[in-house]
Amino acid sequence: MRHPEKFDEAAAPAQVCPSGSQPDELPVAGMQLDALGRIVRWDAAAEALLGYPASEVLGSGGELLVRAEGGSGAASLLERVAVGGATTGRCTARHRDGHLVELAVWTYRVPDSGDVLAFLVDVSAVLRTRVPHAVLDGLFRHSPIGLSAFDSELRYLHVNTALETINGVPEVGQLGRRLSEVLPEVNSAEVESVMQRVLDTGEPVVDFRATGRTPATPYEDRVWSCSYFRLEDAWGHPFGVGASVVDITARLRAEQAAAASRRRLDLLNEASTRVGTTLDMRQTAQELADVMLRGLADIATVDLIAGVVDDAAAEPDRDLTGGIVVQRLGKAPARGSPAARALAPLGAILRYPADAPYAQAVARREPFVVAEVDERTITALSCHTSAVRQLRDLGVYSLLMVPLLARGRVLGVTTLFREFPARRFSSDDVTLARDIASRAAVHLDNDHLYAREHETAVTLQRSLLPQRLTPPPGIEVAHCYRPASDVNEVGGDWYDVVAMPEGRAALAVGDVMGHGIAAAATMGQLRSAMQALARLDLPPGQLLRQLDTGLADLPDAALATCTYAVCDPAAGSCSITRAGHLPPAVVRDDGTAELLELPAGAPLGVGGIDFVPTELTLPPGSILVLYTDGLVEARCADIDQRLTQLLDVLSANSGLPLDGLSQAVMDGLAPAPDDDVALLLARICPPKPGSE
Repeated sequence: MRHPEKFDEAAAPAQVCPSGSQPDELPVAGMQLDALGRIVRWDAAAEALLGYPASEVLGSGGELLVRAEGGSGAASLLERVAVGGATTGRCTARHRDGHLVELAVWTYRVPDSGDVLAFLVDVSAVLRTRVPHAVLDGLFRHSPIGLSAFDSELRYLHVNTALETINGVPEVGQLGRRLSEVLPEVNSAEVESVMQRVLDTGEPVVDFRATGRTPATPYEDRVWSCSYFRLEDAWGHPFGVGASVVDITARLRAEQAAAASRRRLDLLNEASTRVGTTLDMRQTAQELADVMLRGLADIATVDLIAGVVDDAAAEPDRDLTGGIVVQRLGKAPARGSPAARALAPLGAILRYPADAPYAQAVARREPFVVAEVDERTITALSCHTSAVRQLRDLGVYSLLMVPLLARGRVLGVTTLFREFPARRFSSDDVTLARDIASRAAVHLDNDHLYAREHETAVTLQRSLLPQRLTPPPGIEVAHCYRPASDVNEVGGDWYDVVAMPEGRAALAVGDVMGHGIAAAATMGQLRSAMQALARLDLPPGQLLRQLDTGLADLPDAALATCTYAVCDPAAGSCSITRAGHLPPAVVRDDGTAELLELPAGAPLGVGGIDFVPTELTLPPGSILVLYTDGLVEARCADIDQRLTQLLDVLSANSGLPLDGLSQAVMDGLAPAPDDDVALLLARICPPKPGSE
């Protein structure tokens, strides 16, 4: 009789594998029965499978293979074994804890001994291994994602159909070779470095970007998102690297296009807020040059046609027979760029022949692009300028000229330069530059119209003011007019001195409410009427009443304020009346200054108001100060404080000549007024003996 014994560990037919092991590591239990059907060997895998230790089953029969319900699967299987030869089948065994285990059994009769070797496998484990195997097989066969496995030397072990398509290389051309051998035009050194790190550390890498060209796309750079993880056997031993590859070129380009579109929109929005902040043409041109550097160019210039700057005809002849003359009003950056320093400075007058690209951009009203400043470009442009080669040597790579179009007129050109290693100007860049230039051109045209309107209003204003004042003996006068910095503030401020009979003089300062050319024209009519009425020697109250009536008769109803005074230097007297105007000031001969308390009256044009004159005594040396509201009104100051400041300036400078005092008052209170200012100073002094 054979003595029961355990299998030697070395002779065990299988090892117990961890849960989730690969199909070739399926746990297989081994047992041996002698010729009498007794169990004489029982390995550790059998114990793990059915729960019985060897001490409980050795020497027993095969009863544990028979279901308690009396199933015949095991009995039939044993009968076939007894007949002889190898056989397979299924049976059900009872686990030591009582539950039933369905087994797949392989048996083999050992020749010359009558013993039977049996190998047992849990059917459910077989099924569990088949499912992931089927999943893996389907994944490799049908997945649209490129999948591959590499061995420990980073050689291809397996690739799926999708990766064959991505790489443009059949599987047979990849197996056993490294990535650098299969795809030499991809950044394979970086990829293999990442895979080696994954193999060494076991830490997976997600979304690593591989770039380059493959046989599938030999003329186009592509981008792939790659993820890597370490392959390990059932005992945790690494044996390779798994990889997934997704071509993200289209998605990346779409993202880049969307990002570029957002940047263009942001730049366009920024340009709308940063360009045209003032009505100064030079400031607007510089703002345009500055904003072009916010992502569109490395260097930018803005040149306006000389006719636009000097207010001549702004639209050049389309054939440009005589070429084009421009003035540089904008340039950026101001420093730090050798190429920018090589360009003409601000204020420079530049002349271009009719066939030069610059002139053609103006004539055709279309952008002119030099995609790359190469030798061919330099040769083509050398007949117009030698600066192109110099700019090329200083790093300029590409340039773009965009005409400035507004309201059907060409105002000038903005030129954009890109330096190495920037990319050349694309069609999207040209569209963006055109949009920004179009918006800026409207601001430049507004500046041009403003300058013309402002100059017209100032010219009209000055032409309607007295060019020379001739006061009678005994009165010394000084006067000043200063226009506002804003065209909308140029208005109807005026002053005048009219000689009257008996050595008297009429002094007047007024302000027509409103601004611009219309106010200046009304001012001229009002001043002319005042001169005529003053020469009729009307008393101040009656004169203002006549002006009030006349102003109401004008086609466009207007209001005006006025201070009118009649001074008699011989008598030292003054009759003065206000029509809604600020109170005049007087500087005494001791240098003190004060405001005169007079009835305010109502503005001219209201109608039906009596104007009451006030009689004053002005001894020799007294200075009567008449002014308009632009002198003392400021947007951020109280009127009373400003009036006090006026008296302080008058007192501090009372010893100056009258012209010097006038200049001190203007510089101290209105160096750059928000509103136009008229100032009239009259010093009372006795007439010289023998004077008429």
